[in-house]
Amino acid sequence: MLHRDWGRIRRNLTNRTVEIGEIADGCWPLILRELRPAALGFLIRICQEAVGPASLGSPVPLAETTDRRHAESCCGPLLQPQLLPSRWVPSHSGPAMDQDYERRLLRQINIQNEIPSPIKVTEVMRSLTPTNSPLSSPSKHGDRFIPSRAGANWSINFHRINENEKSPSQNRKTKDATSDTSKADGLAYSALLKNELLGAGIEKVQDPQTEDRRLQPSTPERRSLFNYSISAKRSTPDDGNSISPYSLSPVSSKSQKLLRSPRKPTRKISKIPFKVLDAPELQDDFYLNLVDWSSLNVLSVGLGTCVYLWSACTSQVTRLCDLSVEGDSVTSVGWSERGNLVAVGTHKGFVQIWDAAAGKKLSTLEGHTARVGALAWNADQLSSGSRDRVILQRDIRTPPLQSERRLQGHRQEVCGLKWSTDHQLLASGGNDNKLLVWNHSSVLPVQQYTEHLAAVKAIAWSPHQHGLLASGGGTADRCIRFWNTLTGQPLQCTDTGSQVCNLAWSKHTNELVSTHGYSQNQILVWKYPSLTQVAKLTGHSYRVLYLAMSPDGEAIVTGAGDETLRFWNVFSKTRSTKESVSVLNLFTRIR
Repeated sequence: MLHRDWGRIRRNLTNRTVEIGEIADGCWPLILRELRPAALGFLIRICQEAVGPASLGSPVPLAETTDRRHAESCCGPLLQPQLLPSRWVPSHSGPAMDQDYERRLLRQINIQNEIPSPIKVTEVMRSLTPTNSPLSSPSKHGDRFIPSRAGANWSINFHRINENEKSPSQNRKTKDATSDTSKADGLAYSALLKNELLGAGIEKVQDPQTEDRRLQPSTPERRSLFNYSISAKRSTPDDGNSISPYSLSPVSSKSQKLLRSPRKPTRKISKIPFKVLDAPELQDDFYLNLVDWSSLNVLSVGLGTCVYLWSACTSQVTRLCDLSVEGDSVTSVGWSERGNLVAVGTHKGFVQIWDAAAGKKLSTLEGHTARVGALAWNADQLSSGSRDRVILQRDIRTPPLQSERRLQGHRQEVCGLKWSTDHQLLASGGNDNKLLVWNHSSVLPVQQYTEHLAAVKAIAWSPHQHGLLASGGGTADRCIRFWNTLTGQPLQCTDTGSQVCNLAWSKHTNELVSTHGYSQNQILVWKYPSLTQVAKLTGHSYRVLYLAMSPDGEAIVTGAGDETLRFWNVFSKTRSTKESVSVLNLFTRIR
């Protein structure tokens, strides 16, 4: 009987012809479990009409009629709070249903009775969808709208959505971990993919450092993976991104040019020194200069009271002099430009001139009252800086007193001296945080820079740009600064994070190397003027206080308080410069 009544009630509910009196008590569980939402909504509506507003929280009493008492007893289980649909909201006085949901549900039932077409029903359902749903677009469609994904390009969006999500620390780790070869290959492959998938139109892969900045946008942008808009821009057959039907290549013409573009040979800088020499008694003193490399490929090192010469060609070591007999020690060494003479500064303030080939002392220059920590040659003129705050310039071909010039401008020890490449200007750095520039005609500095916050020992003149001077500060400063000595204006500044001990420019490329002390004890190779780090070399356990460059400009040697000398290949080989055919070149024509 129950199943027969249930079948009849279900057909009547579907046809909207059921009456409350026809529903037996045993059918309510089946109704709540089996009916579709539309039929159940119709049943709720007729129950509300039969019971009245009292069951919905209204204080109006029920009428004492048989029909209303029967409707209340029959509809009571349906209006229980635990049996109501999820959209019902209980009130303090009784169960109640959300008014918005009730209104939309009744409108949906009425419209379904009037519009039998499934297409129109879909459109009406779309219009009934609430516009304040968090998953819907407030301007176009509701949460029941299924858009066309023809222009989604999920594979492209999935690739582009995370390409800029890495943090700077992750980018830095990746940059340090990958080699130059794999990085160049990755850039070429990335450019090829961008051409084929995104229509970037890249025809040439340039330098990896500049290419990284060109391929990546300046400001990372958030991209949506589910992008439903179809781009209005369409590729034309002439834009280079489309594939010709007559082409035998599977890639576009721009990608073909990219693959045919000449690859710049990748540069590899070994992070391991190719030679390590022991240097016992190499002093750990920031104000000394105890290592120099001559133009004849001979290295001079001051160790304690002795000066040793090491030939890079034969690896032969000879002792040039021993100052222990005089009760003195070596505080600086410096080779002449020709490479036949070496100057030795001592702790007592003397400067000795030695013939390296003969192993003979030629002369001893006096004049300083304290140790000589800096030496700089300019042809046959020798400049020396001392702790007595005086710079002496002397011509070794004449008696010392006749050619001596005294330059007084520093208030503390002079620890850095360098002549410009055109032999016209002398730069000096001191423990008074000053960088001074001198010329031949004046005993007073022509330029004075006071921006450094610590001792200035690291000084280097650029061989590529006239008048460009680089200087580095000590522990309290940690900066490398660049100056235009032609105008006296500062150019650039970069904070290295550690004490700058030495600077040296490459002879063939616009790069420079810096050695550092507290607290990282590292060697950095910089590209100028971008000031990007090309390489970072580590290995010394003490401050890298000494630096010298080989005569061919490819290798450098560094010395530290750990009593080791380490040789590194950091710069590229000599560029093959084509001879100028200009009529202004005086050396291309015979006069």
